[in-house]
Amino acid sequence: MIKLTRLNNSTVYINPDLIKSIEETPDTIISLANGDHYLVREKAEEVIDKIVAYRVRIIHLSEQWDDSGSAI
Repeated sequence: MIKLTRLNNSTVYINPDLIKSIEETPDTIISLANGDHYLVREKAEEVIDKIVAYRVRIIHLSEQWDDSGSAI
């Protein structure tokens, strides 16, 4: 999950695997595959950076486990 800020300053956590599109109009609108939409304070490039960091973190964590599911 990535942490984003709604326009009213509340926090929302979004599964980046569900993101269908990101638009700046000038507010950033995130559209999900399930039809939900979120208006967030972060610019599109910031959202993309958070998605990349999330994926890097997942890959890094997966490399810490061996094939039997035990920590290396």
